[in-house]
Amino acid sequence: MEKAGLLKRITIDPAICHGKPTIRGLRYPVETILELLASDMTQEEILNDYEDLEAEDMKACLLFAAQLAKVNNISRLVA
Repeated sequence: MEKAGLLKRITIDPAICHGKPTIRGLRYPVETILELLASDMTQEEILNDYEDLEAEDMKACLLFAAQLAKVNNISRLVA
């Protein structure tokens, strides 16, 4: 799937998860999926735990994060 198609899977709706980017409006915030991936969960494990997600959703989250990382200046990240 092309990049534009993947990014269409990421939705932002003020009525869902307080306007945070989610996957296809399913109330799964992109940040949650990225945190799961960062915690060493495999894509397969995530897909098994969240049966309504698809492999393309994982790619969409990573692409979305990559696009956000293309900023010109990040002064500080706080965990």
